[in-house]
Amino acid sequence: MIEHPDVDLLMAGPLGQWLVDQEQVRADAKKKTWNRRFLVLIVLLPLALFVLIAFQMELMPVIWGTAVLGGIAFAWAQRPVTNAVRAVKIGINEAIADALDLQYRHDCEPDAAFELAKSCKLLPKYDRAHFEDHWSGQLGDIAITVHEAKLEERRGSGKNKRWVTVFRGLVMSVGYSRRFYGTTLLVRNNAYKHFFGTKKDSIKVIGKQLDYAEMTHPDFEDKFDIYTSDQTEARHLIDPLYVERLIAVEDSYQGEDVATIFHDGSLVVTLKTGNMFESGHIDARNDRRRMETTINQFRRIADLARELNSREPVTGYR
Repeated sequence: MIEHPDVDLLMAGPLGQWLVDQEQVRADAKKKTWNRRFLVLIVLLPLALFVLIAFQMELMPVIWGTAVLGGIAFAWAQRPVTNAVRAVKIGINEAIADALDLQYRHDCEPDAAFELAKSCKLLPKYDRAHFEDHWSGQLGDIAITVHEAKLEERRGSGKNKRWVTVFRGLVMSVGYSRRFYGTTLLVRNNAYKHFFGTKKDSIKVIGKQLDYAEMTHPDFEDKFDIYTSDQTEARHLIDPLYVERLIAVEDSYQGEDVATIFHDGSLVVTLKTGNMFESGHIDARNDRRRMETTINQFRRIADLARELNSREPVTGYR
């Protein structure tokens, strides 16, 4: 396993030649998209004007109708570029995964880590979900899985119904060399509150009662809360170095609201981010930068996994 794949080596291998071949594919896709956009404009605008004059309709319904049809038409026009970018993204991510000895799938379903995070209420309620970019395998001797999730909730009523994104980000699982004695959650400050806004002393998730635990370091007590079924183990696991590693992962992904679960033999992390692992772009000049970004993100995950697994087990009380 290569924890820090060399971009130059990747570009010098089969991936580099494949990307050269894709440059013409991307150029053709851009040309096709511009042609489709032009076609949409020369058809849609005269059609709207004809409907307005011939049927003597009011202006606003025509504007709304044109906007709806325009949105559909421009999505059709954008499809060649979308397909080209998707192909490049998958090709680059598969090459990075191969260098890391990982498996990569663009289309995926939620895994056990997502279901645990949902059961522990680290994820908001939602009405529909989309998942993509699933990475799995071993970083050294440490098992990991990572995938993206986009969760949406239906809000409003009548004509005001709309889909609102309530979570977009990563769900990852990092294997631990030993099973945990208890279950511990690290969440943002005041993530679990009573109706009147006061912090809860305990929560009940996955059939367990988790009690609030004080942070052992003053620098982080206003940023995070701990809930655990095993106070001694929680203080052993969540020390300043661990929190610093976690914040480094958050910064690397330009994310927010990081939260973690220690349960059985895994650490599960949820993190709100933008759209991640988008290694593909319509402009070939961006390929190297996007590859470096993805590789750096996995370096942060490896740092967190190594730091966690370097801990000695808790002894003397079991």
